[in-house]
Amino acid sequence: MKSKKTVVIIAFGVICIAIFINLFKKDLWDVNEELLKEEVLSFRHTVETINLLEVTPFDWDVVYSFEPYTPLDDIYETVGYKWDTISVTVNEGMNQIVFLNDGKVVCYLYGYPENNGYGISFESENYKDAGYMLNIKDDLKFQVERRDSFVYLRN
Repeated sequence: MKSKKTVVIIAFGVICIAIFINLFKKDLWDVNEELLKEEVLSFRHTVETINLLEVTPFDWDVVYSFEPYTPLDDIYETVGYKWDTISVTVNEGMNQIVFLNDGKVVCYLYGYPENNGYGISFESENYKDAGYMLNIKDDLKFQVERRDSFVYLRN
């Protein structure tokens, strides 16, 4: 009887630890956004242009840029599915950039460039539903602009 209680307690403890670890585990798109930020901020002041593929340390095939105030449902429709950590941009100058690989979100950049330390801005001929789209076969040359407190990539 005593060994059954011990087994149940140990099993319960393992389950609690697994749940606790998953609560603090970052999503792939958050991890990749941090890696992207490190890459963008690592460029020396002499760099004036970059290829977007040079600063994305993850695989992607499509990237979308959504304009401020784009409704979430329009973003979900454009991207192809819903995920839980997305917000509506509420002001001009905010970034809402979504990188996809094989139809899955792999990086999500949201917010003001001055708060994030960097920003990305692009428009393209490919406007799909609610956002501009670039794929890895497009011209991915971006100008590197340095401002007081952040780096901005603009095509």
